[in-house]
Parts: sequence; structure tokens; C-alpha cells
Amino acid sequence: MIRPDAPGRGAPVRQAGSTAVTALKDQNFERILLIKPSSLGDVVHALPVLSGLRGRYPAARIDWLVAPAFAPLLVGNPALTEVVLFDRSRFGRVGRSLAVTREFARFLGDLRARRYDLVVDLQGLFRSAAIARATGAAVRVGFRGAREGAPFFYTHRVATPLPDEHAVDKNLRVLASLSARSEPVEFCLALTDSDRRTARQLLQEGEAGAELGERPWVAVVPGARWETKEWSESGFAAVIDVLTERGVVCVLIGAAAERERCARIAASCRKSPLNLAGRTDVRLMSAVIEQADVVLCQDSAPMHIAVALNRPLVCLMGPTSPARTGPYRRSEDILRLDLDCSPCFLRRLRQCPHAHRCMKDLSFDRVVEAVIERLG
Repeated sequence: MIRPDAPGRGAPVRQAGSTAVTALKDQNFERILLIKPSSLGDVVHALPVLSGLRGRYPAARIDWLVAPAFAPLLVGNPALTEVVLFDRSRFGRVGRSLAVTREFARFLGDLRARRYDLVVDLQGLFRSAAIARATGAAVRVGFRGAREGAPFFYTHRVATPLPDEHAVDKNLRVLASLSARSEPVEFCLALTDSDRRTARQLLQEGEAGAELGERPWVAVVPGARWETKEWSESGFAAVIDVLTERGVVCVLIGAAAERERCARIAASCRKSPLNLAGRTDVRLMSAVIEQADVVLCQDSAPMHIAVALNRPLVCLMGPTSPARTGPYRRSEDILRLDLDCSPCFLRRLRQCPHAHRCMKDLSFDRVVEAVIERLG
């Protein structure tokens, strides 16, 4: 076990519970909790804050409260002391189940016993802010524009004046409030040699995998959380066919929820690509992406992971804002149409009055050309 006051040495996972910003700059905090439980892309966006906090407070205990599904991405991070699991799906029954309510009370009691002196809430919702307050920390920092009444629970509120500011830059404002260095922006995923070996073993499966060592390969990530963010399955299949004909190996990557979509795309290809959808956790997926020559994706968590790992990529965007959630500082990697209706931030196809033109009209030729250009 890591000593309670030890700086980060590889963050084990432990299940917890089984004003004026300028005033912060001179304080030397010793026990820090970073709250960013979800989603995966947002967790990646928060990694530079962790790096900045460790640089500003090198001897501090720094813990991260995160959902179990995304914890593997943080385990082993040298900037972290401990990963604290927060199971939102289970704790959603607080007040309806006596056992769960008692468990949640123990969870909060455990957090309070850690005696944090600084809590940074990057989630910015009622639940996360209430947890920040329940820790008993004297200093609780969050965004002035946070939702659901969250700012009420903060002692210090950070302004976010730019409506189209990238999520990473918004988070970095917290570092500025603490007089912590934000440049260079560092996304530390702390992948190990063991992670990379496991990824290579997975990639070597089947006929397509056998060719990976000899040919360039593209990680194709056709899934996204919103259906409006997704390009067509037929488009992805056609791109894979053309790339395969040109001697490029394609590998489908996705979460368990995207397994069927990836399977349909694979079945539509003339030569079936290796399909890893649903076969990796977030850490192994990151190790796979790290080895790709190019990543073809949409506005999704794997795209942000590819940016964090500095991989060449082609990102197809439509309903969302490149300024807010596009590839960070890599606008040249975005393919999108200049339409008056984009970005609209609509999540469902039935909500779109323009027949999903922003994605449907992205031409197959443009996508292929962009991928080949990055392959060199």
C-alpha cells in the first residue's frame, strides 16, 4: 500500500467506503482529490490538470475519483497516489435501498477521513459538487458556469468566459487559478511494456493480424456515443476495401456497445478486417491505438486518446463543435462540411431537419484521400 501522504507512485485502485481564486495561489495543499468520474473522453481531457497539479504540488497526495469503467486508464499513473472508484450506477439507488444508502454513507465517510484540503471538481454537476462538499475540504474549486446548482457547493469558482473554448483549455483554467503550470500540456496515459505486448498479441490474430508487421495499418473506430456523430457503415466498409486493396491493414476498434455495428461493417467488406470491438478495456484499447499508423474516427473518446498518444488521425465531425471537442490543437485533422446548421449538438437522427447532411454528405473520396495522405 502507498503511504497516505506519499506522492504518486502508480495509483492503485481502492474502493472507497467497503470566493476569490487569487487567494489560492499561495497555498500549499497536501491532500488533493480530483473529481472527474466520466465520461472517457472527458477523463482524457482532465489528464493535463493532473499533470499540472503534480508539478505544482510535488509532495502532495493526489487521488482521482472515477467510474470503475474508466479506472484502468488511470491505474499506474505516476502522478496519482490512488484511484478512488465511484460506481454511479450502484449509488443511483441511494434513498431507495437501505443497503446502498448505508454503503454510500460509508463511501462519504471514507472520503472525509482522508482529510483532503483541496478538492477540484471538473465534472460540474450536482452529484459531484455535493461529494466535494461532503469531503469536508476547506477549499473546493469548480467552474462558475457548472450546472445543476453545483457552484453553490464550491468555495472558489473559476470563470469560463469563452463559449467555444476547448474542454482541455477550460480545465486548464483551474491550474491557472492555483498558479500551476499548464504548458506544455501533458496527457500522461502511463501505458506499460506489458500493455503494449498484450496489444501486439491481440493485433496478431487472424489473417489480417499476420500482415501487421509487414504493412501499415489503420485503426478504424466507427462508433460514437451519439448516433448523429456517426458516419455511414457503408462508408466505413468502402474505405476499408480501398485501403485493403492498396496493401493497408485495417482493424476495427470499439466498445462492447459498438460490437454489432463493427460486425456489420466487417461483414460488408470484401476481405473481413480484424474486429476488436468489445474485446478491450479502455487501457488495452489505448495500447492498441498507440501502435496504429493512422486512426480513422469521429468525435469520440478513442479520438481523444489518439490525440493524447500523438497518433496521426482523421476525425469526421458534423453535429459537434471542433472548437470545443475536436482533436486538441489539431484542427488540420478534422474533416467536416461547412454548413449553416453545424454544429447543432442534436443527438438523435430523428431530431435533425436536414437529413443528417453534415455526416452523410462527407464524401468517401475525401476520407480515403485524408487517410492515405497521413500514411505517407
